[in-house]
Amino acid sequence: MKNIRRIEIRLAVPDDLMMIASVLVRTWRATFRGIISDAYLEAMTVEDQAIGHARRMRFPGTFLMVAVDMAEKRVIGFANYGRARGMPPAFDRELYELYLLPEFHGTGIGSALVRTVAGHCREMGGSSLFAWVLADNPNRVFYERMGARAVGQGRVSVGGERLDQVAYRWDDLGALSGAGNIST
Repeated sequence: MKNIRRIEIRLAVPDDLMMIASVLVRTWRATFRGIISDAYLEAMTVEDQAIGHARRMRFPGTFLMVAVDMAEKRVIGFANYGRARGMPPAFDRELYELYLLPEFHGTGIGSALVRTVAGHCREMGGSSLFAWVLADNPNRVFYERMGARAVGQGRVSVGGERLDQVAYRWDDLGALSGAGNIST
């Protein structure tokens, strides 16, 4: 018999912050080992990340959406998004962060998070969405499978290192948000 999980996707509340931070630290360490220095990854703390996300949660126009495993009552993934930063006006919404615990990759939960974010951005009057993704991120293909297209390149500083990144864009939030329902 297949193990079926009930996943709830909803806006984050302050009680979610430590779990959001834990997801980020675990995901960075699993995904970016060999891309970002081990010293930087090991120095990351859940407490520091929780403080940073608490600040983001209070910033007007910025949102945190979480995926919660209802059986375990824990956050297993999240998306942080809002108005586009530092891009041309044609990019009106930005997916700042999208992280899902590695054991849940390939389950459809990440896709459901993106669709939910797209729907929320559309409700707020957005028409497009983009995300910066590290060029060496092994999960970059996820964005392409979700219909995003590469529209730019840049560099970002992480732990004193300059890393290449790619901007991915979805042009139609209506199509993205209506791509289907989650069932895991």
